[in-house]
Amino acid sequence: MSRRNILQRYGRLAISFGFIAPAIVTSRKSLAQQPTHHLCGKQTPAQLQGPFFKPLSPERMNLVEPKMKAPRMRLTGMVVDTACKPISGALLDFWQCDEKGQYDTKGFTLRGHQYANSKGEFFLETLIPGSYPGRTPHLHVKVQRKGGQVLTTQLYLPNQAANAQDFLFDPSLLLMPQGPDFHWQFVLPNLT
Repeated sequence: MSRRNILQRYGRLAISFGFIAPAIVTSRKSLAQQPTHHLCGKQTPAQLQGPFFKPLSPERMNLVEPKMKAPRMRLTGMVVDTACKPISGALLDFWQCDEKGQYDTKGFTLRGHQYANSKGEFFLETLIPGSYPGRTPHLHVKVQRKGGQVLTTQLYLPNQAANAQDFLFDPSLLLMPQGPDFHWQFVLPNLT
């Protein structure tokens, strides 16, 4: 191998490393701990529905039942379009696992739907979901405006060690802490 070929190969390697190095230096774990801020112009990313969705959940804003002892969380938020206009009456259907990472597949425990109010606001009281092999704590949700397409996505809790190992984790879907509560803004496409 000539000196020229060796220099070309190392030169290509150095250039490649220059493009890859920032991804190596910025670890996924550091991204997994920082909530991002949401802009109305950018639609909420979709994620997999998963195998545990059940249609016809009860209409309710509180998924907690009296017998449940796990820590609770409250989620407030809005449903808006890409122009930041509130979407009144948007359907939000939530489901999640319990604190042990188990889903109720026979009934409607930790499942429920609601409609955004006239200002596009919603409120959910639930348990902090547990993790299970391969998944960090998360909430599932389907959001739909009247006459619009269904957005299916997942929301994640900040500062969870398992965020960095979850193959579906998306840092742009981290809930934003607001004191003891969390906040989220769903952004749906405008109707055309």
